[in-house]
Amino acid sequence: MQSVRRLATTAMTVLALAAPLAAAAASPGPEIPGWLHRHVGTGDGQIAPVVLQRARALYRANLSRGKVTNPCYLAMDATRPSTAPSGAPGSRFYLICEQSQTFRAVSSGYGNGRKLSGHDFSNGRQCAKNFSNAEGSKLTMGGNYLTAETRTSFKGYYSQSGKRTPFYRTFLLFDGTGETENARERAIGGHPAVFLKWQCRYKNPQSPHADDEGYVPYGSLVNYTGGRSNGCTTWSPAVSQEILSRVEGNPTTLYIYPEGRDIEAVANAAKAGRSLAQAGLYWNAACMSAIGAPRFWPKRTLQPVIDRWRASLTPAPDRPLPVCK
Repeated sequence: MQSVRRLATTAMTVLALAAPLAAAAASPGPEIPGWLHRHVGTGDGQIAPVVLQRARALYRANLSRGKVTNPCYLAMDATRPSTAPSGAPGSRFYLICEQSQTFRAVSSGYGNGRKLSGHDFSNGRQCAKNFSNAEGSKLTMGGNYLTAETRTSFKGYYSQSGKRTPFYRTFLLFDGTGETENARERAIGGHPAVFLKWQCRYKNPQSPHADDEGYVPYGSLVNYTGGRSNGCTTWSPAVSQEILSRVEGNPTTLYIYPEGRDIEAVANAAKAGRSLAQAGLYWNAACMSAIGAPRFWPKRTLQPVIDRWRASLTPAPDRPLPVCK
């Protein structure tokens, strides 16, 4: 909690220095509906102007081409911290429905990356520093996406109200363009920030998920709402239900900030000692202070590193789960 308070204090200091940028950027353009103005800004629960502008442009372009008919669109600001000053999960994912004049800012995970020999592209729990579109990088990639179909899979059994219950998790696939065109290859999408940590297996031959010997996996649910992920977008279970109900069978657009060009521009400004306000750039102030400067690892650079690392691995022997006691 002390680290959260320190981060919040630093954020207020940096925001004060960047006040001219925040004031200018918080002035939405004339096309922004009046009801949405109060939600635009760099404060907690608001959406940064550049994120909204690009999300709206992506949505309206696809709407005009008939690619989407959904009245809502999605956006994410991966530069924001995982924890709000209050200690609650930080809001960095947005569900915007202009027809019904509704705006929701909710928590979401970002990619945790990897730490390999000679190449550290891992991210901390609070702020994302590294970004990439390389397959296997486990990192977030900003840019344009369309929501696609959903897939629901069985993960195992867990205890609920004293009863062993099957756990299913629904995964919403994303289709990307440009830097995000390999979203399917990377298995990038959205899902509840919950996984089943396997502990053992027990005999349940009546289960449709039993193996050849009649066993099913059993474990405990782990909720990592607002934390890190394997590069996917993750939401709380309740928010996941709302988003899935709005987009399942009715695709819409998702814009994730920052893109590679944004990351490189911010990194160059930081290296040159220029303020983001003077450069006309945006990054969440608290996280900018925490990470120093972001880094974009393009696929052409990072993919060979990941492929060599994978080739060097020795396959682990299969070890079945112990039988539950």
